[in-house]
Amino acid sequence: MLSRRAFCGCASAALWSGFVATRAEAEPAACAVMTKDSQRATSPADALARLKAGNERFVGGHTVNCDLIKQAKETAKGQAPFATVVGCIDSRVPPELVFDQRIGDIFCARVAGNFVNTDIIGSLEFATKITGTRAIVVLGHNECGAVKGAIDNAKLGNLTATLANIRPAVKATKASGDRTSKNAAFVQAVAETNVRMAMAGLTAKSPVMKQLVAAGDLKIVGAMHDLATGKVSWLS
Repeated sequence: MLSRRAFCGCASAALWSGFVATRAEAEPAACAVMTKDSQRATSPADALARLKAGNERFVGGHTVNCDLIKQAKETAKGQAPFATVVGCIDSRVPPELVFDQRIGDIFCARVAGNFVNTDIIGSLEFATKITGTRAIVVLGHNECGAVKGAIDNAKLGNLTATLANIRPAVKATKASGDRTSKNAAFVQAVAETNVRMAMAGLTAKSPVMKQLVAAGDLKIVGAMHDLATGKVSWLS
């Protein structure tokens, strides 16, 4: 007869073995690297659905564990990401983790305040027209330091010019109360306006992406990441 400790040990081992087996069965599909064929088979709607599902896994603590070294080797000779994320450099908002994606899955263009300028737009034209990504997500987040700096018109070396890219969103945002970084509601409103203006700027300043969107080959959306929960909310 098994002691209680031995029984619990056996039960735990059995449960773990079952978990490993289940995880192993699920991993091949989830960990398969993107290829040109799988990229072409992905619609813009599919790309967004994949990102949304990834964020749900991230928030729920069910991220997929893949062999990243294996993926690095498999993607060494070429890449075919399915989506592109324009995000802030904030250390708490890494797109690959927030959307539970891996090597070769997504392009990431990151700059303080997730605005778009000529350099970012050119990078996105490469990502979409040349490499074939099917969706662009402009990802802002709450409590953004760059947004706060733009609101307060902060001045510091080259950062002054960087924050100037966000100032139009500050001026365009209508909100009651204090128009400083101490007003959390105003900061959030400006961050969302900044995302929407970046989205609009992509097609307004890029005939290349405007044509892709018109043809149904590309979808551009905006979203906000919550630092405390990890949840991504999608802007309409």
